[in-house]
Amino acid sequence: MARTIKNPKKAKRKNKGSKKGDGASTSSSVPTIQPRVWQPGVDELEEGEELQCDPSAYNSLHAFHIGWPCLSFDIVRDSLGSDRKDFPHTVYFVAGTQAEKASWNSIGVFKVSNISGKRRELVPKKSSEDDPDMDGESSDSDDSEDEEEGGSGAPVLQANSSFFRFLVIYNFRGLLLDLLYIVPFFSLEQLRKVAHHGCVNRIRAMGQNPHICASWADSGHVQVWDFSSHLNALAESETEGIQGSSVFNQAPLVNFRGHKDEGYAIDWSPVVVGRLATGDCKNCIHLWEPTSDSAWNVDPTPLIGHSASVEDLQWSPTEPHAFVSCSVDGTIAIWDIRIGKSPAASFKAHDADVNVISWNRQASCMLASGSDDGTFSIHDFRLLKDGNTVVAHFKYHKYPVTSIEWSPHEASTLAVSSSDNQLTIWDLSLEKDEEEEAEFKAQTKELVNAPQDLPPQLLFVHQGQKDLKELHWHAQIPGMIVSTAADGFNILMPSNIQSTLPSNGS
Repeated sequence: MARTIKNPKKAKRKNKGSKKGDGASTSSSVPTIQPRVWQPGVDELEEGEELQCDPSAYNSLHAFHIGWPCLSFDIVRDSLGSDRKDFPHTVYFVAGTQAEKASWNSIGVFKVSNISGKRRELVPKKSSEDDPDMDGESSDSDDSEDEEEGGSGAPVLQANSSFFRFLVIYNFRGLLLDLLYIVPFFSLEQLRKVAHHGCVNRIRAMGQNPHICASWADSGHVQVWDFSSHLNALAESETEGIQGSSVFNQAPLVNFRGHKDEGYAIDWSPVVVGRLATGDCKNCIHLWEPTSDSAWNVDPTPLIGHSASVEDLQWSPTEPHAFVSCSVDGTIAIWDIRIGKSPAASFKAHDADVNVISWNRQASCMLASGSDDGTFSIHDFRLLKDGNTVVAHFKYHKYPVTSIEWSPHEASTLAVSSSDNQLTIWDLSLEKDEEEEAEFKAQTKELVNAPQDLPPQLLFVHQGQKDLKELHWHAQIPGMIVSTAADGFNILMPSNIQSTLPSNGS
């Protein structure tokens, strides 16, 4: 199950301590070292070695926190336009905290603006020639390129002297490899907190009405909120704007106490406005039907189709009455809410707990599932009658899969996070091409010698966060992924992911 953030600690600001003469190294004192590929979970660091991150592997990379760690968050759809490709970017979020005491928790409604970046060349260049500042001062050199990158400075986050390390593996279809690039860790400024008693297990914003959000509490309550006033205030604020010190005491629209235990499974229907399903750790699923814009009728009789905790559920992207659920019992159930309280079909999906699932919105016959044993599978519903839906099965991760999500822009691409502190991106359309690899090696003059035993579908590996819990693609900004972990959030746009996305004309 691997869900709880153990011993949560609040992120603290530190005074800046970097001054001239404090012994900080400069580019002239750093010898040029030929990079080599390092495989997470396979290779070990020798004494005196440290991992480094190559910033050219990202079009954009930023980190921030909102105080207490967040087990779950969601990206809020905005009115700034779809298919946004030009920097700087602005993103709205909701997130629920995992505080040390129940009364210290809150739901954060916040905005990150002026997210800068630049389009990178897919073929890497020698760092000694084109990126000499690969030591800890390199983040400063990036800031000096803001006009070229599309941004007037750092994101609207208050910088401090805490730093965060990232490891990335990136090659020609992906994978490069990495070098120590110290990325500033930022404290968020534009944040509004709504009081929430107890930890937030999961939170989701409604796609059609994004100011309406539903949250699962560890107290066993499911609540629906209207955050329109907070989102409007953030939209109207200037960059200096709103401090996160005050906490708003706001009553939820609905506070449902009908579940017999806490839970994590929750999802809004993308087809029927306001339709919601919630599943708990006692194996019960309740259906919510809207009676108005601010009221719901929750069926008191649960749907039961699993023998253990319901870990996740997803509504169909095309059918109004269908959804799927997964469980600790290792099964996935397919539901049609028109035909009673039992699933229409159920099948064994993994040998261990099924932690997370994602229904492909570009190819609605495809479902991805992630397990407690670190594996993830791709299922094709068209094969259900044959008794085996699995069309691909991957054993790359060594620890539980904590989040999985298909790209909203490319049907063959998905992202996976795991308790092994890796966020991986996969393109299932890729196959090993020896001629293409030889051509790439010639272009790079053997600067990168990728391992031979990596799956050809592995497009990107991002590291640096501890205890990764959840990730989401941004539906309006192609190539952007946001992830949350025990030590904060990352916003990343891998440079090779952008090149795989279809153009406007395709």
